[in-house]
Amino acid sequence: MLSRFSILFLGVLFSLNLHSQELISHTLIHHYTQNELEQKWKENKINEWIVPISNGFKLYEIIYTTSWHDGSTIKASGLCFIPDNFSEETLPQLIYHHGTRTLKKTNLHLESENAISAGFAADGYLVIMPDYIGLGKGDKFHLYQNSESEATACIDMLLAIQELNTKLLIATNEKLFLTGYSQGGHACLATQKKLETEYANQFTITASSPMSGAYDMTGVQATVMLKPYPEPVYLPYLLMGMNEVYNITDDDKLFQAPYDSLIPIIYNGELNLQEINTYLPEIPADVVHPDLLKEYLENPDFKFNVALKENDLLDWNPTVPTQLCYCNSDKIVLHENAKVAVKQMKKNGSKTIKLRRAAKKFGHVNCAIFTSIYTKIWFDSFRKGSKKGSKGPWLKRFLLYLQKVRM
Repeated sequence: MLSRFSILFLGVLFSLNLHSQELISHTLIHHYTQNELEQKWKENKINEWIVPISNGFKLYEIIYTTSWHDGSTIKASGLCFIPDNFSEETLPQLIYHHGTRTLKKTNLHLESENAISAGFAADGYLVIMPDYIGLGKGDKFHLYQNSESEATACIDMLLAIQELNTKLLIATNEKLFLTGYSQGGHACLATQKKLETEYANQFTITASSPMSGAYDMTGVQATVMLKPYPEPVYLPYLLMGMNEVYNITDDDKLFQAPYDSLIPIIYNGELNLQEINTYLPEIPADVVHPDLLKEYLENPDFKFNVALKENDLLDWNPTVPTQLCYCNSDKIVLHENAKVAVKQMKKNGSKTIKLRRAAKKFGHVNCAIFTSIYTKIWFDSFRKGSKKGSKGPWLKRFLLYLQKVRM
């Protein structure tokens, strides 16, 4: 017979280690018919031959459980785009990982990256779009560029959607695709790594296409911190999240005055990236407390350096078809991130990793359009039976080239 101590110990162990993921709710936001999507494509001058519409879809907001960094159970949210089911075909699933957001509220309209997800859903992909932890209607606050947090939120939503598919009688097939842009590129690769190493018995990734992500935070991307940079908003966001998880220093020693008082106010979930940028200096490191900055620059074993290293996504060996997309003129997330990552992964023995340049001249915003289209063309080839993926129909690629020339 177990002693009272043993029963208590097992109860604590059970509560700590067996995180119970579940679907809490699903709310239909809108049913976009095929005719309605065709009208939206015309209004936004989207070439339907390049981004085809095969069906309408239903847009749902999802609430589900996931884990905070200490293992406790919290709520998270996201969007799910479910194509109108056609009886002759089951649906492939795709996780789209969105880029950096500081606004907590979820955008429920077909704009920006929601429009990218809509482009996949309009052609028969069931699209899962997590808000990540701390955004949308989730608990806590966002742990920016934290690979474990990103992957956990995304995989738990994937599991929640399997529950939803059962409830709604949605038939899916074995194909699972991963993609995402900017922070979403980093989150995509984090999700891929966790799925490959910890969930291989549940999910098999068909193909993954991270786009313009900061995979080398200790190397390539770290170089932007000490010089003028278009998006100073990123560094305080990163520091606050890393300090929460890794306990780098006291909160009042993260930033120097006046930013030590200002930053907690402007990162309140009510301002967007551009609004926050107006309060920050052009050189990101100018907000950092001098003692912390000195430790970062001089001590490779400093907690912040160790934390950044843990959240790099270079040093592993992807085993599924993976392409890292980029644009040469991206000044926000430097394109060398992709090149360094592919080089290291090949060195580690990966036979399935490759680079995909979407354009030479485009910066971070316009690059998202073309990397997403190239990603979809590549994913479509797997749906048509390719094992390694192909560049797709030459005519579609030619039309895409003409579109780039006109911009």
